[in-house]
Amino acid sequence: MKLDILAIAVHPDDVELGCSGLLMMEKLHGKKVGVIDLTRGELGTRGTAEIRTEEAAKAASIMDLDVRENLNMADGFFSNDEKHQRLLISAIRKFQPEIVLANALADRHPDHGRAGKLISDACFLSGLRKIETADSNGNLQNHWRPKYVFHYIQDRYENPSFVYDITPVFERKVEAIKAYSSQFHSTEYNKDEPQTYISTPEFLNSIIGRQQMFGKMIGVPYAEGFISEKMIGVKSLDAFVQLDT
Repeated sequence: MKLDILAIAVHPDDVELGCSGLLMMEKLHGKKVGVIDLTRGELGTRGTAEIRTEEAAKAASIMDLDVRENLNMADGFFSNDEKHQRLLISAIRKFQPEIVLANALADRHPDHGRAGKLISDACFLSGLRKIETADSNGNLQNHWRPKYVFHYIQDRYENPSFVYDITPVFERKVEAIKAYSSQFHSTEYNKDEPQTYISTPEFLNSIIGRQQMFGKMIGVPYAEGFISEKMIGVKSLDAFVQLDT
């Protein structure tokens, strides 16, 4: 299945926090959207990898994704090396996305920055025809390079290259985040496990506040912010949308 937009995340729940609004909006616009999780989040303090897998499936249903896959890299111990790049290149060539959404290039969690660079490098290398990869049936894949890689903003604040209005789907975004009841504040998840940085009510409130702040930049209730390493070009000034009139 060819995708228009592929979001790649090192942990299940990164996409929900960082760019699920954009994915849902683009799906409403008729685009095909999907997610690849690099790891199962097995090192998380709360829950288990099996629980995270169930939560990811629930969130995928809420977001109405066309596909969600997991590459089963080792949480915390994957590297930006040839082995992992080839694995990700094969996935990129499988779905041939026009746009890739990726982890932040630097963040509080070291996995985020390492994954952000791995994704950027793999997207570039995927376009080199002399790098050979095969699909699950052993057939050689065609080279493919996405037009853009946009990094969603995670824990550390960064000035976005652009913001995307997610107001129509914001409540669904919150619902998708809350699908991870083992990770975030929830009255449903009552196992005797320690509180973490992200399991308090204040953390989810900070996510909502961030989306409100990005929205205020363009005069809408809620928006998500993205960083582009590549210069964004337009063919017409009509491409700019004035929302804060």
